[in-house]
Amino acid sequence: MIPSALLFVVAGLLVWSVLRAAPTAPPPSVEPRAITPRGDLAEDERATIELFQATAPSVVHITTIGRGILHFNVMELPKGTGSGFVWDTAGHIVTNFHVIENARHAQVTFGNGDTFDAELVGVAPDKDIAVLRVDADPSILKPLPVGTSSDLVVGQKVFAIGNPFGFDQTLTTGVISGLGREIRSRSGRPIQDVIQTDAAINPGNSGGPLLDSAGRLIGITTAIYSPSGASAGIGFAVPVDIVNRIVPQLIRDGRVTKPGLGIHIAQDAYARRHGIEGVLVLSVPEDSAAAAAGLRGIGRAPDGRYVLGDVIVEADGKPVRETADLYRVLDRHEVGDTIELVVRRNGGDTARLKVTLQALN
Repeated sequence: MIPSALLFVVAGLLVWSVLRAAPTAPPPSVEPRAITPRGDLAEDERATIELFQATAPSVVHITTIGRGILHFNVMELPKGTGSGFVWDTAGHIVTNFHVIENARHAQVTFGNGDTFDAELVGVAPDKDIAVLRVDADPSILKPLPVGTSSDLVVGQKVFAIGNPFGFDQTLTTGVISGLGREIRSRSGRPIQDVIQTDAAINPGNSGGPLLDSAGRLIGITTAIYSPSGASAGIGFAVPVDIVNRIVPQLIRDGRVTKPGLGIHIAQDAYARRHGIEGVLVLSVPEDSAAAAAGLRGIGRAPDGRYVLGDVIVEADGKPVRETADLYRVLDRHEVGDTIELVVRRNGGDTARLKVTLQALN
């Protein structure tokens, strides 16, 4: 009888000899795979590429310099970056006011790498708009075509070009998510009819153009709503109809002439602390439009007591509960227009006054 251990050895040898005699499989292929042709680009892709190629040369990168103090030595420190775009062949560059706010110096860099020192032409903090000027060769000054924001509709495509986080010439796409929004400017006054978009807007995009599918300027990207400071799909742009009204004034005069009443008013917080709803008039200069209309500020009664000034509670038929409500009405008018105010006087009586708006610098 053959021992079992010997049987295992013999069986193992037989298996090994069979496997050894079997043909060896060829090694797997290690060559690069063949490239599959993609065919033509989709029509909307071609349209986006053409739009970017046509408009990107008009978009610039703005770098600002502030002043810092280190060991009692004054030194220049980078303050921030933003975007802007060419307005005309005279070298005017449009951006946001907050991009260049408090800056001592600004430089403008074009897509081809050319960099120029910028001169400040004028600012409109109430609308977050600023105009710079560079002494550049006209061959690189390619103004964007200007559209209108009056006929925009929710859902239409939009394109934003800028320099988010310093990455030059970045294109993002999206749609108009909302119209008629309102944001606060640096001065605290409301900016009305703002465009809301889901096109990614990040720090550094500020001041860049928002374009429609025809490559026309329809707004200036100005703000985002985001707890983290990065894009969360809610961005805002100042509408081009405001831009097209403000920029020519800044180029011509260096400032914007605003319509106003010519009065001094109390801060909302002060009015609320005293239980006042509306805009409290503190004083009315004698040569103002408000004085001509009979508006009254705080005064003294014959017995020496202070008498509360008029409280504006309505303007052009719209209720006024705070200063922003009054500004909304004024922003829709021009110098020389007449508006009707309803004021509460002496704590109870109301009066209707017609005021012809004057120019405010």
